[in-house]
Amino acid sequence: TTWKPRELNKNNKFDLMIIGGGVLGTFHAWHAIQRGLKVVLFERHQAPQGATVRNFGQVVPSGMDHHWQELGRESLRIYQSIQAKFDISVRQLGSIYIASDEEELTLIEELHSINDDNDYRSEIWTVDQCLQRYPQLRREYCRGGLFFPEELSVNPRTMVHMLQRFLATSPNYSSHFQTCIGRLKKGNQERIQAFTTCGQEFTADKAIVCSGSEFQTLFSEEFEASDLTAVKLQMVRLRPQASSVIPGNVLTGRSIRRYESFAQCPSWTEIKSRESTDCFASKWGIHILFKQEADGGIILGDSHQYAAAGQFDHLGFDLRADINDYFISEGRKIMDLPSWKIEMMWHGVYCQTGLAAGIFTKTMDNHIHVATGIGGKGLTSSAGFAEHHLGEIYND
Repeated sequence: TTWKPRELNKNNKFDLMIIGGGVLGTFHAWHAIQRGLKVVLFERHQAPQGATVRNFGQVVPSGMDHHWQELGRESLRIYQSIQAKFDISVRQLGSIYIASDEEELTLIEELHSINDDNDYRSEIWTVDQCLQRYPQLRREYCRGGLFFPEELSVNPRTMVHMLQRFLATSPNYSSHFQTCIGRLKKGNQERIQAFTTCGQEFTADKAIVCSGSEFQTLFSEEFEASDLTAVKLQMVRLRPQASSVIPGNVLTGRSIRRYESFAQCPSWTEIKSRESTDCFASKWGIHILFKQEADGGIILGDSHQYAAAGQFDHLGFDLRADINDYFISEGRKIMDLPSWKIEMMWHGVYCQTGLAAGIFTKTMDNHIHVATGIGGKGLTSSAGFAEHHLGEIYND
C-alpha cells in the first residue's frame, strides 16, 4: 500500500533481467549476452556472498549423475573458453578420488568402466601412481585412485567477481549491486516490470530469478509449496604452506561413498547397505575433500546439515568445534601436511531440490522463470545448465 515507484526511466528497458548474481545467475547473463540480448543483472549484496563464494572451487563433473555430468562437461568447455579470453582463475589440474579400502576400490573401478561407456576420460591409478603425484598422501590410507585429467579448479572467492568484470566489458550488459528487487510482475504489453526497494523501475521481455532468497521474497506461496531444502556446510582453510603442493581436487573415500555418480555402480547398493549410519561423520554428513589454493592455503571439509523450505533459520549460524576437530583428525589419516593450523573457518548455505530434474524451475506469467535449488552442483554445472535453460526459455 505504500509502494510508490519512481517514474520509468526509458533507459531501463532490457531484453532479459536476471535476479541473483551468484554463479547460476551470472552464467545465465553470460549466455544471454552471447545471444545478443541486452541484459541487466541485480544482486542484493555489494557482491555475491552465498554458496557461490563459500565452496571448494572444484569443477567436478565426475561426481554428478549422467545428466548433470553432461552439463558439467559442457561447463568445463565454457570455463576454458572464457579463461582463454579473460582470467577467471581457471586451472586444469584434474581431480582424483582416493579409495581407502576394497569396497571403495571396487566402486572406482566400476565408475571407470561407466566413464568409458560415456566417453568421459578417467584413469585408474595404482597406489604408487597416486603417491608420485601426491607425495603427502599416506600410503596406509590409499588403495588406489580414479583420476579425471580434464577437470578444473577455480578460486571460489574470486571467480564469479572476475567473470562479472568480464561481462562488464560488453555494451549489452548492465549490473546493479546492492539492489534488491521488491516486486516482479507482468505489466503492460506482456513486458515484465521489476521494482527495486528504492522505488526504481526496470522492464524487460523476460526475467529469470536465480536466487532462493528472492524466490522466497517475491513468490512466497510458490516457495512454501516447493520441496526446496536448505543445506548448511562447514569448512576450514589451513594456513598457506608452500612446501606442500596438492594439485587439483582431492576427494577421498567418503566422497566415493557419497557422490551421485557412484550410485550408478553395480556394487553401490550392497556396499551402502553395510555402512554404519550412527557414526559422527554420518550424523553431520561429513566427507573429506582437499583443495590447495594458488597461495598455498588448503581448503578442508565439509559437513552437511539440512532444513526444510521456510525453516532455513533453524540451521543457525554457529560453527561447531567438534566438526572442525574431525576434519583435522581424519585429514591427518589421509595426508601428511607441514601444518594443520586453521587460518579461517566458515559456513555456507545452498538450496537443493528432491525433484528428479535436480533443480527447481517454474514459469509464471509466461515470461518470469525461476531457476534455483541447484544444490552442490552450482559451480560445476551452472555454465552448462544456463545455456540449455535459455534454449528452453527461447524455444530454440
